[in-house]
Amino acid sequence: AVTEEAGAENLMTEYSENLSIVMSENGRKSYHFETPLLEGYGQARDPYREFRKGIRITMFEKDSTAAESAVLTANYAINYGNRRLWEAKGDVVVVKSDGKTLYTQQLFWNAKTQRIYSNVDTKIVQNEGGNVFQGEGFESDEAFKEWRFRRFTGKMDVDVSQEDDEPSESEAADG
Repeated sequence: AVTEEAGAENLMTEYSENLSIVMSENGRKSYHFETPLLEGYGQARDPYREFRKGIRITMFEKDSTAAESAVLTANYAINYGNRRLWEAKGDVVVVKSDGKTLYTQQLFWNAKTQRIYSNVDTKIVQNEGGNVFQGEGFESDEAFKEWRFRRFTGKMDVDVSQEDDEPSESEAADG
């Protein structure tokens, strides 16, 4: 027999389509969430919101009213409310306002500890594609100012100034 509690555990308490929410902190925009589908399970033991059709999160600079600091997009995301933990999966891309772009298949964001991390292969591209860093596992502060790979697997410098269509393989830098 199914207990009443188990029934509540799987009960959807929230459903929204084409949702766009701006969250503010101390009177200034901090995040803008956009998703085609939000499903919330508020009665679950570990309440969560699921974004099965993908999500786009725009983060704003702490000292500005409108300057974007980063935009995260993913094919799927889940947010555990009590733990303030986000997990994004599938073609996760984070574009920083300074031009750094992070690519991975799975990324966690712990809003409590203000850490962003991944346990899978991650690639960071900067200088308009000129530098490509790759590693297994990744860790950063929320602002992506201090980031590091758990296991660094390589850096490639690409000459992006060439006009011809031939892809150039440049030497992998030491270090």
